[in-house]
Amino acid sequence: MSTQAPPYRAAPSESVVAGPWQWLLDDVPSELPDVLSDWDYRMDLSLRQQVTVDVDLVRESTGLPPSAKLTLAMIWTATGSGLKAAGDRVSLPESGITTVELSTVLSGSQLGGVLGLETTLVLAEYSETGALASPRRAGSILWTDKYETRLQGDAPLFPIAVVDFSKTQYPEEAGWHVEIGGDLETATMGALLLLVNERKQVLVDAMRNAAKPRAVDRVVLSTVHADVARTLVEYALHDQDFTLEVDYGDESIGSTLQALVSRLFPGQSLVHLRRRQEQSSTAFVTELQHAVRIFEES
Repeated sequence: MSTQAPPYRAAPSESVVAGPWQWLLDDVPSELPDVLSDWDYRMDLSLRQQVTVDVDLVRESTGLPPSAKLTLAMIWTATGSGLKAAGDRVSLPESGITTVELSTVLSGSQLGGVLGLETTLVLAEYSETGALASPRRAGSILWTDKYETRLQGDAPLFPIAVVDFSKTQYPEEAGWHVEIGGDLETATMGALLLLVNERKQVLVDAMRNAAKPRAVDRVVLSTVHADVARTLVEYALHDQDFTLEVDYGDESIGSTLQALVSRLFPGQSLVHLRRRQEQSSTAFVTELQHAVRIFEES
């Protein structure tokens, strides 16, 4: 495998030391694991990372003068949403060894799948002077560090919106509605949306307290979880083009449905499940309640 090298002098690895990414829950920090199993789309992520930079060594190695502006920056990507955006940026001093903290808060509604965090040391402005082969252009990357974590949880993994049902086509006293669109290859983030009626305060409170639910919140969330699972399974069984064998692509609605059906009914074929649903739809709904373990304490 070939390794791409920039057409200019980069900073050596020992000139920058990046600490682990941390996530804060109720202001309590812990190291960000490679799999965040308790996350769902209702949870924003508050992240931070400490980075120590030997600015003198960076300038000596790259040939940049003291006047060259250096910046530490972070960029995040999410495979579930297909989004990519810049996070925090911190300017570095002209010389010395400095430790800075990068921090950002990422909206859960924009995330999903694999979250990539890239920390970079860049030349912030065009540098007119410098040694031979030193970087010149603004944005030249002198050093980079990458980290990934998979975001997954037991809650429905797709966006949630709180709206007033009296201003929609749905009955104004309904609690929630699952919107499903697109084909089986469509990204889950673009295919599914859980609408929550803002008039149902107990439901809205449960969604907001999902990270630390009270007893009443757990009951509400379990009910919604079971109903959403029922809706998705029934959608999958009614779609005759849906199978468990086709590769619909990572983070697609097809792969989401495959994972859900396989988890709730392990080792059972779609032919068997469709036959059971046709024979008694009410009994099948009861089986779904059992499969999702409705009202079970976690």
